[in-house]
Amino acid sequence: MNVEPENAAGSYEYRQITYYFCGKGCLQKFSSDPAKFLTPPVLSIRPPQTSSAPRKFTCPMHPQVVRNGPGSCPICGMALEPLTVSLQEEESPELRDMTRRFWYSLILTAPVFLIGMSEMLPGMPLQSAVSPRVLAILQMLLATPVVFWGGFPFFQRGWQSIVHRSPNMFTLIAMGTATAYTYSIIATLFSNMLPHDIRGHYGQPPVYFEAAAVITTLVLLGQVLELRARSKTTGAIKALLNLAPQTARILRQGGMEEDIPLEHVHAGDRLRVRPGEKIPVDGVVLDGVSTADESMLTGEPLPVEKGAGSKVIAATVNGNGSFVMRAERVGKDTMLAQIVRLVSEAQRSRAPIQKLADVVSSYFVPAVIAAALVTFAAWWVFGPQPRFIFAIINAVAVLIIACPCALGLATPMSIMVGTGRGATSGVLIKNAEALETMEKVDMVACDKTGTLTTGKPVLTSIFPVGNYGKEDLLTFASALEKHSEHPLATAITTAAKEQGLHIPDAQDFRYEPGRGVSGVVEGHKVLLGNESFLSHMLLDQFDVEQLRKQGHTIVWIAVDSKPAGYLQISDPIKEGTLEAVTSLIQAGIQLVMVTGDNSISAKAVAEKLRIKEVYAEVAPQEKGHIVQRLQNSGHIVAMAGDGINDAPALAFASVGIAMGSGTDVAIQSAGIVLVKGDLRGILRARKLSLATMRNIRQNLLFAFLYNALGIPIAAGVLYPFLGLLLNPMIASAAMTFSSVSVIANALRLRSTPL
Repeated sequence: MNVEPENAAGSYEYRQITYYFCGKGCLQKFSSDPAKFLTPPVLSIRPPQTSSAPRKFTCPMHPQVVRNGPGSCPICGMALEPLTVSLQEEESPELRDMTRRFWYSLILTAPVFLIGMSEMLPGMPLQSAVSPRVLAILQMLLATPVVFWGGFPFFQRGWQSIVHRSPNMFTLIAMGTATAYTYSIIATLFSNMLPHDIRGHYGQPPVYFEAAAVITTLVLLGQVLELRARSKTTGAIKALLNLAPQTARILRQGGMEEDIPLEHVHAGDRLRVRPGEKIPVDGVVLDGVSTADESMLTGEPLPVEKGAGSKVIAATVNGNGSFVMRAERVGKDTMLAQIVRLVSEAQRSRAPIQKLADVVSSYFVPAVIAAALVTFAAWWVFGPQPRFIFAIINAVAVLIIACPCALGLATPMSIMVGTGRGATSGVLIKNAEALETMEKVDMVACDKTGTLTTGKPVLTSIFPVGNYGKEDLLTFASALEKHSEHPLATAITTAAKEQGLHIPDAQDFRYEPGRGVSGVVEGHKVLLGNESFLSHMLLDQFDVEQLRKQGHTIVWIAVDSKPAGYLQISDPIKEGTLEAVTSLIQAGIQLVMVTGDNSISAKAVAEKLRIKEVYAEVAPQEKGHIVQRLQNSGHIVAMAGDGINDAPALAFASVGIAMGSGTDVAIQSAGIVLVKGDLRGILRARKLSLATMRNIRQNLLFAFLYNALGIPIAAGVLYPFLGLLLNPMIASAAMTFSSVSVIANALRLRSTPL
């Protein structure tokens, strides 16, 4: 392919070049008359396809607002954040812009502030050395670029809030600074328009350029601090993204090994993972033995042993061994990618408690504007001289100190940090409502198989009778079951392989659904199944009732029409389940088992776990009805399950909790996913919910108290008693502190012990 210059300037472009074979086999370049060539193209080279779709941005307070590219929210005026987090992401353009405006404004504001405060600062006799009018003009020249250039984003957002009929923090800031600046311009250039009694000793009315400039600079500082703090709320997602390795070592044909970029790995590729390396993609171990540290994804602190057939997770860290694995899920299909996606979606969801803040915020700004007007009128009518000046200053202070931003940030910041904290401990919160409701849960309904137990039956004992030994029975049974995918069949064949037994083929194989299988193995007629399948074999000679009560499954075997013994298969209780159940009961949460398994096995497991209420032999649709009945009795019910049959109950529950090892249907139906798949994750989820909701209430309480106390003080209610007034500059600093303190409090959730 030739790449030719587009023009004499030397710029280049890829051009489509299509080649054809003619009837004589000659490769020819496409011409204006392709009809003379007899065969279709065999090679088509096109320019690389690059995505032109702009990056999406959203508002943390109003996730319904989605825009192409950065900007500000039309509702609250806050800077929009990217929908997706990237490790290669540069510093926020909004943060860069605000930082630049802040430093330039600070340089210009410092002399304005010193001039304005010169009367109160010793050793600065400016008022006697320089005309007050000259000083006022100098302040005007310095403050004007601060207000109009430094504060331009605030005026722009304030105007947008009026256009969109969504008054917000920037409405108040724009009104406050504009009022102080406009009055000062009039006092400087058109002083004759003002009442005579407000003029000072030199005949010059007081000006408040320093207030307008300092307010603007402090708000810029607040924006810089807020944007930096908000960037830390995505730290959990960035930490997860940082886990992924950049390359993978692929095994080529002939035994060659090569390091390739991670994005070039495909499902089915064989990869080598060396000691200490990060596992590149999700897959299964083919050869080798090692351990893996999965703590960052599952919350499990102990390394997990990995051998042939073991599942491995992308981004987890290999131990001291080396192994070969087969890639199964790559790119966006890996568990890590799905965790990042779920966390991102949860951080943009809204908790029900947010509705309170939304309702208050919708009335807040109009109420503040009304309070400022009342303050102005009250000081102008009843205040001391110069009344007009007092009215202006206190009205501006009321506008500036009010901060609906702190009220709006209280919930989403805590949700963002809390869901990120959960993700690093193996607790995936899929929506904020589940996180809020989890603290209120007083009953947990659990499925048995795959939730309380491993869901992977294992052969625990073999009881032969007659002339056959244990290996004989296991050989006969595995020969009949080796082509079956039933969990009990898997337990039998796995045990045979572990013992290194030769598994012969079975002839005349027959399967009777719900009963058992039969066939001829090495010349012997073998029957394998439940009691009803072999009832004619006089099985009453065996006393297995005690085994059934312990939760074991009995598989009978007969050879040549005579009982040969039975196999005992168990579904072990998951590690940590007893600990989790005990802790939940101690926390005052009632445990209920809801399972489709037989009542004998269910009660046996329930007895071991000290679960008193059991619903057994329950159909999938009935599970949902049971959850509803429990809710109707006054309980806040969480349902924990892992299978398709649990999906209806997970959907009906107040909080659905899916095991990460379960089916996709169960995971989609749940609000919380436990990556590790054991019930100790429920304890983590509950601790996280309690900590997050406590943090939200602290934020809301602070925001409410701040405004409830700050606005009256700014209006001057303390002046008649203590002679105290709140300078607008101090009000601006307090407003900045309120937003930053709410975010700082939310960031404490990152260190919450789970």
